[in-house]
Amino acid sequence: MSERVARCQCGGFTATVTGQPEMIVMCNCDACQRRSGSPFGSGAFFQNANVVLSGERKSFGRPTDSGKTLTNHFCPNCGTNLAWEAEIRPGYTGVAVGAFADANFPPPTVVLYDDNRHKWIAPPAGARIVPGGRAR
Repeated sequence: MSERVARCQCGGFTATVTGQPEMIVMCNCDACQRRSGSPFGSGAFFQNANVVLSGERKSFGRPTDSGKTLTNHFCPNCGTNLAWEAEIRPGYTGVAVGAFADANFPPPTVVLYDDNRHKWIAPPAGARIVPGGRAR
C-alpha cells in the first residue's frame, strides 16, 4: 500500500496517509480562498483509518453553508493549514494537496463552488463541476 506524507512548512505537523484518496477536490468557496491564501483550496479526502496526524497542532472550527462544522488543523508554529474534518463528511479527513509537495499528485476529480472560481483558472479536464457546494 502506498504511503505519502504531507508536512507543514516547519515540519512540526505531519499527515501520513496510506492508500489512494477517495476524492480530490478543488474548492473555490470564499472560506477556502481565505484558508489557503490562494484562489482555491485543494484537498484530498482519505478515510480516517488511513490518516495519522502527528505533531503539535491547533484547531479552528467554523460553520459551513450547510450549517455543519468544518474543523481546520494547523501548525501553531508556521501556520500551515494541513488537514481538516467536515461534519458533513464523517469518517474522512481532508489533507491539503500542496502539503504533499508532489508534482505528480493526481488532479482534482471534483470542482466545488465553480460559480465562485476565478475565471483565469481552468478546472481540471474531466473533473465533475459543481456550481455551488457539496459534492454528493
